[in-house]
Amino acid sequence: MRDLPYPVRDANAAGGTGDLGNLPEWDLTDLYSSEEAPELDRDLEWLEGECAAFAADYEGKLADLDAESLLNCVQRNEKINSIAGRIMSFAGLRYYQLTTDAERAKFLSDMQEKITVFTTPLVFFTLEINRIDDDALKAHFDTNADLARYEPVFRRIRAMKPYQLSDELEKFLHDLGVVGDAWERLFDETIAGLTFTVDGEELNIEGTLNLLTEQNRSKREAASRELASVFQDNIKTFARVHNTQAKEKEIIDRWRKMPTAQTGRHLSNDVEPEVVEALREAVVAAYPKLSHRYYELKRKWLGLDVMQVWDRNAPLPMEDTRIVGWNEAEKTVMEAYNAFDPRMGEIASPFFSKGWIDAAVKPGKAPGAFAHPTVTEVHPYVMLNYLGKPRDVMTLAHELGHGVHQVLAADQGEMLSSTPLTLAETASVFGEMLTFRKMLDQAETPEQRKVLLAGKVEDMINTVVRQIAFYDFECKLHAARREGELTPDDINALWMSVQAESLGPAFEFMEGYETFWAYIPHFVHSPFYVYAYAFGDGLVNALYSVYESGAEGFEDKYFEMLRAGGSKHHKELLAPFGLDASDPKFWDKGLSMISGFIDELEAMEG
Repeated sequence: MRDLPYPVRDANAAGGTGDLGNLPEWDLTDLYSSEEAPELDRDLEWLEGECAAFAADYEGKLADLDAESLLNCVQRNEKINSIAGRIMSFAGLRYYQLTTDAERAKFLSDMQEKITVFTTPLVFFTLEINRIDDDALKAHFDTNADLARYEPVFRRIRAMKPYQLSDELEKFLHDLGVVGDAWERLFDETIAGLTFTVDGEELNIEGTLNLLTEQNRSKREAASRELASVFQDNIKTFARVHNTQAKEKEIIDRWRKMPTAQTGRHLSNDVEPEVVEALREAVVAAYPKLSHRYYELKRKWLGLDVMQVWDRNAPLPMEDTRIVGWNEAEKTVMEAYNAFDPRMGEIASPFFSKGWIDAAVKPGKAPGAFAHPTVTEVHPYVMLNYLGKPRDVMTLAHELGHGVHQVLAADQGEMLSSTPLTLAETASVFGEMLTFRKMLDQAETPEQRKVLLAGKVEDMINTVVRQIAFYDFECKLHAARREGELTPDDINALWMSVQAESLGPAFEFMEGYETFWAYIPHFVHSPFYVYAYAFGDGLVNALYSVYESGAEGFEDKYFEMLRAGGSKHHKELLAPFGLDASDPKFWDKGLSMISGFIDELEAMEG
């Protein structure tokens, strides 16, 4: 899967009950009509044959190809990626709709295994690209403009050159990948199968996390304690998954001679380690003026001497607890998108009318929310767990932003459309900001404005502060695992070591909170993914400040940025806006927007 489930601000899909209206469901027939579709059998047969033919035609020969032949080779590889991606998108999306269904789990596993077997002969492709002489490759680009278009793909592949193993070992690791996938599925199925009993009601994890945003404090406490209890009952499984995944990564990193556990993620994100470190340092230095300051305000609003973890995402006492129906949510987001530029609304509209969104909370459905780009010949699909809180409207705006980005980038083709994670959050966070500003403009009273501002600050803290704390936890986890097996208590201690620092002195931590690392999918599915959220939020805050300043031609530049997909480095993409992420002051610009919102909230206290 190219895109992984996005945690709804780590805590929490939204909540509530009541009539939400007609919630849309996915129509996956644009991929395949069913798991027995003749088109699926046709594509599997083609894939098996073409992978074998591709290897027969090109293995051992890439360095000797002329520019036109190399272009043909790349385009054939792109077609293979497209067909394999279509199959895996279909299998994966069906599985996420009902992760507890044995038939869907088997179908996904069978497809993964078949495609792994089919594509093993293709491992040579990237290995041989890395053996092409630099001057020869440059000459090919100079003589063939169509091939030169793929230069960013070659650059990213060749970034792995220093860490490449022998052809035989690379094939072995490719085949072994399905074992790692099985551990991820164990995690997914364990999480989806958990049941929680709160005040006599049996809930899944989404429904229970949702209670952490309830107005009733005793209900939030009961949900928190039940989460802790169920996580503790399953902690050995979660610890085993994390130990195994971290050890597998350590072994592969060691064989590849990667200098740090984070190196692979930085390479895949096409971002320099020093840029990530500058982001991390800027955020950690800002903890006191961001999270510490905000939560002290919230503590006073809630009338508490000290906050407990179940108060972190609590609504404010004056907050409107009404349920936002689906039609109203769609209207709010679409109006915000159209007000920015009608082109954005035009791209977003089919998501609502053509079965590209799966919105309802259902037993066995994967938690959280995400936008999956599938393949460039089809369209993205958005998954939500919509329960009608205002924060859910923001999640819809976020995931729809991803969808718009993925539609625009699709013209780049399969190999150039996929955006590095650091830039993948751009349109989603920007879409959220547009929706937030629209809702803020419509606020009728100071109390409504205060609630909206506080909600946005909390989302930003969860996206920036919380995700950098997660990143620090992962760094500590992988470093500790290199020294030996970690007990559940060891992992718990690492988790707690980043909590007080990031959240601040307003909090006490209940017994059991130390296990809350267990349910966060990114630690298992995609190590060190989390800093991309903070990167994306900081980048968009800086971008939005340019937009607010009335910069001429901003909308056109913005659409060009999204259309670029993965074809440009972050420096190239940001240059038209006068921004540079490698400048340490860049991050301060983004963080100052958050502290500015907190300034306004403090001023309201008078």
